[in-house]
Amino acid sequence: MPKQLRFSVLVLPNVPWPELLRRCREVEELGFDSIGLADHLVDWAGGKGPWFELWTQVAAIAQATTRIRLTTLVAQIPLRNPAHFALQALTVDHISGGRLDVGLGTGLVIDPSYRMMGIENWSPKERVGRFGEYVEIVDRLMSQEETTFKGRFYQVDGAALRPRPVQSPRPPIMIAAMGPVMLGHTARHADIWNSISFANTFEAQLEETRGRVATLDARCAVIGRDPATLRRSYLMFDAAARQSGGRVNYYDSEEAFTRMVEQVIALGITEIALYYPIADEQKPVFERIARNVLPAMKAAHK
Repeated sequence: MPKQLRFSVLVLPNVPWPELLRRCREVEELGFDSIGLADHLVDWAGGKGPWFELWTQVAAIAQATTRIRLTTLVAQIPLRNPAHFALQALTVDHISGGRLDVGLGTGLVIDPSYRMMGIENWSPKERVGRFGEYVEIVDRLMSQEETTFKGRFYQVDGAALRPRPVQSPRPPIMIAAMGPVMLGHTARHADIWNSISFANTFEAQLEETRGRVATLDARCAVIGRDPATLRRSYLMFDAAARQSGGRVNYYDSEEAFTRMVEQVIALGITEIALYYPIADEQKPVFERIARNVLPAMKAAHK
């Protein structure tokens, strides 16, 4: 997988559909490499506005865009059977003309979606235990002609998805992982590792991510994988944003953005994911970053 620096934007589906589509088209027009789309039944953070289903919106956005990649950032394994999930991903791979990155994660225990849907809210340990089987089934269904698998949690029998994916041997798999076991699953199955830190300060976020990078490299070494074959993706998070009316610290200025992102890149991160700006006063900075700062960063890190 090429390691050129990439930038993506997480566009939350918490606005009316015309506005969501406008934002996605704007992100493409500004030159970003990927749009990230979240997976919940409702706004898990407590918002009372709109919220749209993951795969339906990805398919529609694929039809409304032409160049930009589309990433499930990230799909929750409790919400779908793995074989059905693989078919959804395969379908969008074709609808998008091969622009899909398949992001997977365990989901959040605090997400009210499970209670609302009446499905079991697995413990963190069970989620991680199920994940290895889940991602293996998804991988095999998308990359093999036929798959039979019998695990502790999941089984498929002679499953064959048609047609084969546009991307070969399948769309890239991104795994969201923070703990050691999930980082082991990442080393074994992923093309892209995605992480986020919820630490209260940017300095603490960097330190936490630095430790995860070291753990991931060690997990790769255990199974004989070259760590350089694994792209590293990081979603930049501002713990104070909710208390500051949605203002995000890395959109305070072009200089602040450059200073912070360069420190993330120094950890070996080659894909930087950003939140679409919520505060109106930060949108001009977001646009200037896209048009002026990102091309210079990409040129500097070739």
